[in-house]
Amino acid sequence: MSKIIELRNKRNTLWEQTKAFLEDHRDDNGLVEASAVEQYNKMAADVKALGDEIQRLEDQMEMDAKLSAATSAPVHTDPRVGQRKNTRATATEEYNKAFWDMMRGNTSLEVRDALSVGVDQNGGFTVPDEFERQLVQALEENNIFRSLAKTIRTNSGTRTIPIATDSGSASWIEEGAAIQESDMSFSQETLSAYKLGCMIKVSNELLNDSAFDIAAHIAHRFGVRFGNAEEDAFINGTGPSANPQTTPSQPTGILTSLTPTAGNTTANAQTVHFDNIYKLYYSLKSPYRRNASFLCNETLLLQLMLIKDKNDNYIWKPGLEIGKPDTILGRPIYTSGYMPAITGTATQDKGKKVLLFGDFSYYWIADRQNRTLKRLNELYAVTDQVGFIGTQRVDGKLILPEAMQVMALGSGTATNG
Repeated sequence: MSKIIELRNKRNTLWEQTKAFLEDHRDDNGLVEASAVEQYNKMAADVKALGDEIQRLEDQMEMDAKLSAATSAPVHTDPRVGQRKNTRATATEEYNKAFWDMMRGNTSLEVRDALSVGVDQNGGFTVPDEFERQLVQALEENNIFRSLAKTIRTNSGTRTIPIATDSGSASWIEEGAAIQESDMSFSQETLSAYKLGCMIKVSNELLNDSAFDIAAHIAHRFGVRFGNAEEDAFINGTGPSANPQTTPSQPTGILTSLTPTAGNTTANAQTVHFDNIYKLYYSLKSPYRRNASFLCNETLLLQLMLIKDKNDNYIWKPGLEIGKPDTILGRPIYTSGYMPAITGTATQDKGKKVLLFGDFSYYWIADRQNRTLKRLNELYAVTDQVGFIGTQRVDGKLILPEAMQVMALGSGTATNG
């Protein structure tokens, strides 16, 4: 923890130096001198790199805490009758041991019998509960969306969510007059279960090495790949496909669900100004601003770090406390490599939705339990490797669009006037 505090202080000091450098290299018009831009970008990048290292250390600290905690609930026994209470079959130690024996190549009758409770219709085996928790943790580490959105789990293929579209209203009436009807209106959103799959190879040497934690290795590799694919879909996903044979269905991305409202498009495709951020902030209804966050690509973040408000204060503030994110206008800001990047070329950047602001808890992710893992013995036998196919079913959708706002780049070209 002392290392994190040290880096946070170093980052804050560097940021103050960066701001001072910027002020010392403005011309009479208040613009940054061209000769100073490269040095500023380097200093700003160093500030960002320190932030990334702090985040990595905090993630490690959180993971260490999770790994130090109990990974499975004990099987309780009723002392009066000496019988086990109800326990999920895939949560037992017997199933966990049999699963990994099977993954290592043990195909004895006893192992197959123990695994019978977790066989899926396609011949794979439901992963043990403990492994599934490891995999979910890996997903969260490689998917900023899962830490911001709301996640639900379902055993069915779809989940219907009722939404109140109009809560009705009260009206003034004279004494003795009839009270007017004002019913609530409802709509529905449906979350489905779209299949996400991945295949990896593991050498037989690793599988047979009892000192090697094969479960953690596989969980990490699947977690990174699933996490990246999910985050891309949660941001840019095209939703249900009209032609699944050529374009598989996937979650509906948050950018797909949103259209910039009036005033939330910049004047040009290269520069974002304070007024753009200010308008975006206040275009979101106040009840949603209380829990709102910003999300953008790192290419935009470096530009946001330059922006000042009307009182000549930088709107970007580094997080100084452990676990606290950086902020814009007092609200947390996060970055994702799957948000559209600013290339600096007007023809390529115009129309890009580059900055999200809103309450991400209204983006719902539906995990259909359970994830499955299948071992492939022959496919890579010639290289003395074993293949593993992992699959999961997941969907995501912004169930209340008014809880989010998005800013897009305009079609003009920046001028130095």
